[in-house]
Amino acid sequence: MRDTATHSPAIAVQAGLTDRIARWASRLGVKGEDEGEDAAPVRTPPGQTFSREVDRRRQLYQDIGSFLFAHDLDLTPLNFGVAHDYLTGNDHGIEKAVAAVLAERGKITNGWVESVAASATNKDVTPESLHEMLEKVEENLSQFTGLVDESRNSAKDYGVALQEQVRDLSDEAKAEPVLAKLISLTRSMVEKTRLVENQMRDSAKQTRALQQSLESARRAAEQDHLTGLPNRRAFETTLAAETLAAQAANEPISVAFCDIDHFKVVNDTHGHETGDRVLKFVSGLLAKVSNDKCHVARHGGEEFVMLFRGKTAAEACAMVDAARADLATRSLVNRSTGTRMERVTFSAGVANVLAYEDPRAALKAADRALYLAKEHGRNRVYLAAEAPL
Repeated sequence: MRDTATHSPAIAVQAGLTDRIARWASRLGVKGEDEGEDAAPVRTPPGQTFSREVDRRRQLYQDIGSFLFAHDLDLTPLNFGVAHDYLTGNDHGIEKAVAAVLAERGKITNGWVESVAASATNKDVTPESLHEMLEKVEENLSQFTGLVDESRNSAKDYGVALQEQVRDLSDEAKAEPVLAKLISLTRSMVEKTRLVENQMRDSAKQTRALQQSLESARRAAEQDHLTGLPNRRAFETTLAAETLAAQAANEPISVAFCDIDHFKVVNDTHGHETGDRVLKFVSGLLAKVSNDKCHVARHGGEEFVMLFRGKTAAEACAMVDAARADLATRSLVNRSTGTRMERVTFSAGVANVLAYEDPRAALKAADRALYLAKEHGRNRVYLAAEAPL
């Protein structure tokens, strides 16, 4: 647990804040072992000793209260959640972000918390949010088209009305009232045109902004933010497209599933920050073999996938094994402590995509071969047995 700074004045206010947090957390559903759904706030009767878990939670509420008070943060669910994630290490990203800003400025603000939350939300792009953005773009384009049609119809109506009035100008008796009507008609048309132009300008601006947001969202939805590699969603799209291309060109195509050995030990021993650097290093090592026919992606956690169009399973196996051997010879150092790390290795399974009924079946076969490699000692690459078609 981290030490948090406190202010000497207004200790009673801080204690009240802590009690409010404890009551609020209870209403949010954070309960001790002996609390029920409608339990009253916990009170300590004289002489009674609470369980270690209840004491731990009470201390956590106090620490969160001290943290919010020290940084003069409002008592909101957002601030409470950030303080909780930082103090408990529940969210590694929040933990690193708070530590960085404290090291730089010594204090965090309500605005900073909101910006971090907004940034985290932007990274979490879902198919549903992309669909909503597309609908908004289409809606704006439809509105834009409607405004153009409206403007065209207004101009046509104005032309017809103008011709009718011009015919009456030949009659001197009617000339003066006709001119008045023309002036009124022209003013009306000018005002309507100005209104339509403003609406079209606003619609075009909104559409451009939405298109830019959509493009950013698409990139975020297909990229792993830690390693910069394509993510699982992007890889599955590539796998389907490249398989069709290989079949059309009568080319071989192979897929590999790679997994860093004992990665949990790396995190537990050296910390998540060092674990992240190991992931980046391995991703860079695998990405060295990528080109327009070789695709590398982070599948999730410490797992990576590779696709080789134009390579047989045996050829792909040799390429993956070369990368494995390269990593096994590296001597990595924990940047935070300067100590040398245990050897980092990965295991892998490789499958011939065209030997299976569909690409996903081949990916599963490579995954099974990977786990066989794990069971037989790790730091090795296994070739999947081909399924009869």
